[in-house]
Parts: sequence; structure tokens; C-alpha cells
Amino acid sequence: MMNPVSLVPGFDLWPGLLSPDAQAALVVAVLDAAKIAPAAHYATPYGKAMSVAMTSLGPLGWTSDAAGYRYAERHPGTGAPWPDMPQALLDLWTALGDPNVPPDACLVNLYGPEARMSLHQDRDEADPHFPVLSISLGDTAVFRIGGTSRKDPTRSVRLASGDVCRLSGPARLAFHGVDRILPGSSRLVPDGGRINLTLRRARPG
Repeated sequence: MMNPVSLVPGFDLWPGLLSPDAQAALVVAVLDAAKIAPAAHYATPYGKAMSVAMTSLGPLGWTSDAAGYRYAERHPGTGAPWPDMPQALLDLWTALGDPNVPPDACLVNLYGPEARMSLHQDRDEADPHFPVLSISLGDTAVFRIGGTSRKDPTRSVRLASGDVCRLSGPARLAFHGVDRILPGSSRLVPDGGRINLTLRRARPG
């Protein structure tokens, strides 16, 4: 496996790590899972719907509503357990995340042409010792990362289909987000758009 590009301490990027065939297989698996656990534009605690549609894979899924952000064992709409994670994601976590403790949540973010993700920290997990592993599929995203304070300087990088990045160590609680996607930059996702998968360990290890 190639060595990552370290853009800031703790933020490592593997450009084009996933082959075209591996990317296509993940898109099929995710879209099939979304038929069981439909994606939704969750409301934030402030009452505004997110521009990114979300669903999840694995034992836990992430949800949001007026009561706040949280992980849940069942889909908030169907009441059913979340679909299983594909083995390819579990293998990727073993290689780049944690070889001993498996992920228990995979957040699936579906970006349309106008979707974006404001700067935020991933703080809903029990132990930030475990990294967040992110896989990009489809259209390129303009990703922004800063420090652990909103006032820290930020820098931007384009994440293309097949790229994998990891937030760990000093970057684990860094503010990050997606300023925009570049519509039409990939033909991988049917009808266009970007799929972002983030693997996490939400419960204590």
C-alpha cells in the first residue's frame, strides 16, 4: 500500500487508493443498502434540514433531530436495524483504522449538486483514540480542514473518487467540512453526485 500524504498532522490522504472496480462495487452495495435504510435529510437541533442526505451501515447509525445528534441501533424511519457493512470496508478499517477493534458505524453521506457540510467536529464517539476513516466515491469534493478551534486557520484539498483519508491523533477533533462538490467530475454514481463513507468506532473499544 502506498504511503499517505500528510496534509496536516494527523490528517493522512491516500489518493486513488481504491481501484475503479472496488469503487463501483461499493457504490452498488451502498445504493442497495439505501433501499433498506432510506437516506434522509435529517434536521439539526436548530430545526434546519441538512443539505446532505444520510443513512448508515453497521451496528450503529448516526441520526439527528430536535433532540440532538446521536448514534442509534435502528433506522429512525423504518425502525429496522441498519444494513451490514460490506467486507471491503471492514478490511479497509483493519488496514488503516484499528487492526484489533472493528468499526461499529459507517455514516453514508449522499451529496447532490448543491450539498455541502459546514465545519464541524466529530465528537459523538465515546473514545477519540479511534480514528475516523473517510472514503470518497463519485464527484470530487472541495474539503476543508482546520484545527481544534473554529478560529484556527484552514486549508482546502480536493477529494476525488477512490481517495481515502484518515483523521487521527492531533487531527481527530479538527474542524472539517465540505465547501462544495464539483458536479460532473465523475460518472461513477448513477445520476451523479458524491457518496462519502466514514467509518467510526462510536462505542468504547
